[in-house]
Amino acid sequence: MMILMKIPSPLRRFTNDQSIVELEAVHVNEALDQLFLTYPDIQPQIVDAKGDLRNFVNIFYNKVDIRQLQGVNTILQEGSELRIVPAIAGGSDAKSVGAKPFESTPFISTLGPDELSRYSRHILLPEIGVAGQEKLKQSSVLIVGAGGLGCPVSLYLAAAGVGRIGIIDNDVVDESNLQRQILYNVGDVGVSKADCAESHLYQLNPYIKIESYRETLNRDNALAIIKKYDLVIDGTDNFPTRYLVNDACVLLNKPNIYGSIFRFDGQASVFNFQDGPCYRCLYPQPPPPGLIPSCAEGGVLGVLPAIIASIQATEAIKMFTNIGHSLSGRLLLYDALNMSFETLVIQKNPDCPICSSQPTMTTLGDYEQLCGLSSNQSIKLYQQLTPLQLQHLIETEPDIVLIDVREDYERAICEIAGSVHIPMAQISEQMARFKLDQALVFHCKLGGRSAKVCQQFIDNGYQNISNLEGGILAWANQVNDDLTRY
Repeated sequence: MMILMKIPSPLRRFTNDQSIVELEAVHVNEALDQLFLTYPDIQPQIVDAKGDLRNFVNIFYNKVDIRQLQGVNTILQEGSELRIVPAIAGGSDAKSVGAKPFESTPFISTLGPDELSRYSRHILLPEIGVAGQEKLKQSSVLIVGAGGLGCPVSLYLAAAGVGRIGIIDNDVVDESNLQRQILYNVGDVGVSKADCAESHLYQLNPYIKIESYRETLNRDNALAIIKKYDLVIDGTDNFPTRYLVNDACVLLNKPNIYGSIFRFDGQASVFNFQDGPCYRCLYPQPPPPGLIPSCAEGGVLGVLPAIIASIQATEAIKMFTNIGHSLSGRLLLYDALNMSFETLVIQKNPDCPICSSQPTMTTLGDYEQLCGLSSNQSIKLYQQLTPLQLQHLIETEPDIVLIDVREDYERAICEIAGSVHIPMAQISEQMARFKLDQALVFHCKLGGRSAKVCQQFIDNGYQNISNLEGGILAWANQVNDDLTRY
């Protein structure tokens, strides 16, 4: 029988940019076999070497996770729909059956005449009114990350009158941020994001309190910071922090409003709310390092963060005012290319290591190790060179070959003098031009793509392979400040 398989945009490069694939199958596993037969390059993205579905990939049958059915043996019906949902590196009605109102700071009437005027469009809504607006003023939220998601989220929540907003980010504003991080302007380049956010948000709304943290959220400070707030909005761009935020929220019993963006796709949900699932219920394990590129390497449509951040802000306002139905237990997917929204069901995992009735995790863990980034892991067969180490090699070893694996447009922005340009897609056909014992150093923008190329050379018997840690941006920061950042 004929069924439809929906492919997310990060995987469409393996299906000739097809977003929907028609397949003839009776069971899910037969559908996957047909998919892999037609598009063999997509197979390792979905299943492991044993043929088992990867932990960071979900498949939904008619919007229900197949793990809640019969797994890959689930029987399909004519015209039914399968959707692949991989991990991408981010309130409820109090009258509903079994629902409990969101618990925040006790309600106290504190609105002055100017605030009543400012928030009049909210107050005109019967679902919010004066009482709801006062609840917003008495509420608090921590925004983790002041980037693509954190900027519009903070703007909308500040404008909405959320009384206390915490923003944690250890980064500074870069010119490439201005394409989507709408809180900043040209004059902010090089300045702390947390400081800029605090300053600009006070200019938007002086009736609220902004608390900025110019630091990175980590296992040492997460619990102490998060416990000060009613809920957390996840605006992170990496898997270690995403799992850290999830686990800290579960341990402190705080709602976690999730958002994630990549290329043209976005995801949003609410975790750890009203006994709903957590992020680990959806994705038990993160993908291996380098498998899923970051927005800095894979790109992101500039307006995409605003869509997902608006959804996150909406969920926060609904929680604080106890209106509507939460995204808890649901995963909202947005495809900008097709301009489509879909909502899938997420079931709470009864064996989840942290949010189940008998958790095996009672403290925060090592999130770098969880995501395969720990410095304690086995040494790679290729070397990681800092920019200063590479500079020394270039000066002392004239035979070393520095290879730029970025795209043509990236090299047009900036390049390291003397480097050879071979785009990553052409590496396989160019590999034979180098000797097996030749000293080769690879670089890209941030070091992720070039690390994959290094491993490819190692796997093919090359012996003297190195990767520029941090890529050309690290080189620009530490060696050649004249290079244009992007």
